[in-house]
Amino acid sequence: MSERDDFLAWVRSALYEAEVALHNGDAAPRRALWSHTEPVSVLGAWRNAVGRDELDALFASLANSFSDCTSHVYELQAYDVRGDMAYTVGLEHTSASVDGEPRTYTLRVTQVYRRENGTWHVAHRHADTVSA
Repeated sequence: MSERDDFLAWVRSALYEAEVALHNGDAAPRRALWSHTEPVSVLGAWRNAVGRDELDALFASLANSFSDCTSHVYELQAYDVRGDMAYTVGLEHTSASVDGEPRTYTLRVTQVYRRENGTWHVAHRHADTVSA
């Protein structure tokens, strides 16, 4: 497999599974995939975070808000790998409960990744809600 194929396999497995876990109230898999090397950042659909401490607080807050994920589809639109950096652009279509209320929404998401010690980690996420 090529470097791009390996990265895409990771996106479709470990990264996808971490997002489903978060939407079921478990932030641990997402935390594990995020870089522990600064800088790290989120420009989120609901809240922003800069630095690992703010990220951990954000992920805990999201996990406390989310439950009962019935669907999470990641529609990858573009990606690339250049050395130890990569990015993805896509749409996240999610149905889950947010603060106990069932919701279905779509986010436009761009993420930046760094390879650290041979393993991919998320370094930045930008997401916003797609309007009807």
